[in-house]
Amino acid sequence: MQLPFELTIGWRYTRAGRATRRNGFISFISGVSMLGISLGVAALIIVLSVMNGFQKEVRDRMLGVVSHIEVYAADGQALPNVATTMAQAKENPQVIGAAPFIAAQALIARGEEMKGAMVRGIDPALEPQVSDFATGAQQEALARLVPGEFGVVLGGELARSMGVRVGDKVTLVAPSGQVTPAGVVPRLKQMTVVGTFDSGHYEYDSALALLHWEDAARIFRLEGPSGVRLKLKDLHQAREVADQLARSLSGDLVLRDWTRQNRSWFAAVQVEKRMMFIILTLIVAVAAFNLVSTLVMTVTDKRADIAILRTLGASPGSIMGIFVVQGAMVGVIGTLAGLLLGLGVAFNIDVIVPALEQALGASFLPKDIYLISRMPSEPQQGDIVPIAVISLLMAFVATLYPSWRASRVNPAEALRYE
Repeated sequence: MQLPFELTIGWRYTRAGRATRRNGFISFISGVSMLGISLGVAALIIVLSVMNGFQKEVRDRMLGVVSHIEVYAADGQALPNVATTMAQAKENPQVIGAAPFIAAQALIARGEEMKGAMVRGIDPALEPQVSDFATGAQQEALARLVPGEFGVVLGGELARSMGVRVGDKVTLVAPSGQVTPAGVVPRLKQMTVVGTFDSGHYEYDSALALLHWEDAARIFRLEGPSGVRLKLKDLHQAREVADQLARSLSGDLVLRDWTRQNRSWFAAVQVEKRMMFIILTLIVAVAAFNLVSTLVMTVTDKRADIAILRTLGASPGSIMGIFVVQGAMVGVIGTLAGLLLGLGVAFNIDVIVPALEQALGASFLPKDIYLISRMPSEPQQGDIVPIAVISLLMAFVATLYPSWRASRVNPAEALRYE
């Protein structure tokens, strides 16, 4: 099968022509453009993959503590018919776990140390269904929460900041006091630390305290659990499942999924990712538009060849197609090389980064500073495909003006001094 002559000649020009100094320089500029495109594409893939990896790590650790969906009573009081609500929620095929809870704010004091805490009353038997961190040794700590004994499990950072260990006594100060003849007196309850937990998310490890829900109900004067926490098969379907449950659950209830609870954080991450995409795309744009100078020089060098092709019957559109093919080939080769390089690094970053750390004698993510001690990476098709398409489009657009100039070459003028 014979290829169109525009494609054949354009590919020949891409590979370099005669071994002259001018053609060698043109080939060098073309190679620099190709290298710039490939490095820009690779940098985009690597950076966005690492950002996706960090976002996934933080999200997974956050959702180890935060439930996928929370169900509350609309009046903010104890949830009526907790067992019925849990049973109805589990009828949805996406719901794989449900557990009652009480959420409140309080102060925890020990001596002169006093910290604000998010108090969560839980059912130790059901909590592993909705919390990823409630496993292993930490599940054993939760099992020590016996109703009536007023035990508490503290986040690891909270316990360390207050200097408490298992078996120590702490005082929980409820925000709403009780009225006495002497005035309003805050309710105090001495509790025993029966364990600690580390979820890997500093915000919760430094402020969360877990009680048995019956003890929490007595302290905060509630008639029962204030809500139900739900875990889903697919956390990405949380918003859709919450809308379905809002229609199927009986009673005056309020549902809130994890995307709404942490809306500001996820919005900030998306803005940062979008800005990094725009900034790194400029690298690809600079490399792609280097093709303009490469093709302008090529057109100037090939004026005689263009004139001969025109006299042999080639149309202006065919001449334009030759140089579009030349520039597009540079863009395609650069983009493919960038994809291979970027994906190769992104999929093997867990091997490359430790090797660099060992070679340089440095630690990019010190364990005593960052929660994550390894460089995560998660290449996503939704990022890679747009990167490749944008790179190819930029390379194609960069070829239009020089190609148009080539199609306007006058054969008589070009051959006058040949």
